[in-house]
Amino acid sequence: MHAGEGNGQDARGRVALLAGASGLVGRALATRLCSDPGVARVHALVRRPLDFDAPKLQAHVVAFDRLSALPAVDEAYLALGTTIAVAGSRAAFRAVDFDANLAVARAALAAGARRIGLVSAMGADAGSRVFYSRTKGELEDALASLPLDALVIARPSLLLGDRERLGQPRRRGERLAAGFDRWLRPLLPARLRGIAAADVAAALARAVPCASGRLVLDSARMQGAATA
Repeated sequence: MHAGEGNGQDARGRVALLAGASGLVGRALATRLCSDPGVARVHALVRRPLDFDAPKLQAHVVAFDRLSALPAVDEAYLALGTTIAVAGSRAAFRAVDFDANLAVARAALAAGARRIGLVSAMGADAGSRVFYSRTKGELEDALASLPLDALVIARPSLLLGDRERLGQPRRRGERLAAGFDRWLRPLLPARLRGIAAADVAAALARAVPCASGRLVLDSARMQGAATA
């Protein structure tokens, strides 16, 4: 990574780019960034119009495999994600979790961003035998090769939140896992406990503007960030 200067800085504050604003963490990030007095504008890249709005929020409906030039920005947040079950195949999953996120990162870099926050996953490892974890790890490595001032990687464990309220299908096993988390939480190490999407969003939004180099945030480090 090397130093660079963003060109999206507004006289009133930073300009942020967000991909994945309709998801659990993405929605929480949009709310967090729009309420930050240091942020002047949030450009959200979405596949379809959002069902919420905010004075600082500007949504752009895009095709992630055909991104055009982006507005000038200072920092970018990547929260695009799915599951193989929802996507329908490994190839479709990778098209979202790897290809789309990397395309946004490259476009954000061209638009002036030198700081990126990524929502990854616990266990992400490019050398993993597990396809999901390997894909997440390969994305982390691909982003680390970009000329950035900072790359902040959030690796949450089980994400807690109401997907149904956001119009999303409940992920397989998620309800059962959340139930076990409630019962076993006092016995689990902090890094293995389920974590609220709002905590992940808060930790990323707080770290990206001031981090240097590559910074990895695990669930233990992010727990309670939304109320800290």
